[in-house]
Amino acid sequence: MRKTIVDKIFLNSTIKRIETKVKKLGNSNIKVGEFLILRLVLTILIGGIIFITFKYGFILAPLIAITFYVGSEYFVFDYNIKKRGKKLEKEALFFFEVLVLTLEGGRNLKHALDLTVENIDSEISLEFKNMLEEVRLGKSINEALDSLKKRIPSETINNAILNMIQANTYGTNIIDSMYNQIEFLREKQRLDAKAEIAKLPTKISIISVIFFIPIMLLIILAPVLLNYIMN
Repeated sequence: MRKTIVDKIFLNSTIKRIETKVKKLGNSNIKVGEFLILRLVLTILIGGIIFITFKYGFILAPLIAITFYVGSEYFVFDYNIKKRGKKLEKEALFFFEVLVLTLEGGRNLKHALDLTVENIDSEISLEFKNMLEEVRLGKSINEALDSLKKRIPSETINNAILNMIQANTYGTNIIDSMYNQIEFLREKQRLDAKAEIAKLPTKISIISVIFFIPIMLLIILAPVLLNYIMN
């Protein structure tokens, strides 16, 4: 197979890592090759400009260039993947509750998923809808579910998908394991909410330092400053 310029410049492990992250972003327009080339070019440009512009550019250039190189991947992928994972987990709670109720009605997994995605409009539902489309195009349901796991940035949801694969393979009862996953998701969301509440005092303190303290100092010192200006 003929190698592209991306294959020649970057390690295969780097390309695979970015490909995995692009999948976990969902419906993203980011192309792996374009991102890698653009990041490399911008890193070189930023490093070169700082090297030429600043007196101690030979020290600052590599530090800032490396920071940009690493940070760009975090802000483009890791941060958004983490954010998407939390969103999917919130949606998954209701999605799996409806799915279990449908399974309890005596339907098999595929039929239950078909009915669930038809009645729920959310990102997690869209992912399962795409999975079912892969089944219609010829994949087995286990293959499609395994492919779905690679696009979901949440271990909790992936555990539920793994339960579906095992239940479909061995014919075991999926309902009890799905209820366990639902309870785990509910508890996880409760703990996440408590963690966010616990962070509020720190956030308020930071806001106070940035905004309120300078204003208070200005109010206190205003008479002194006015007296100095008038004299």
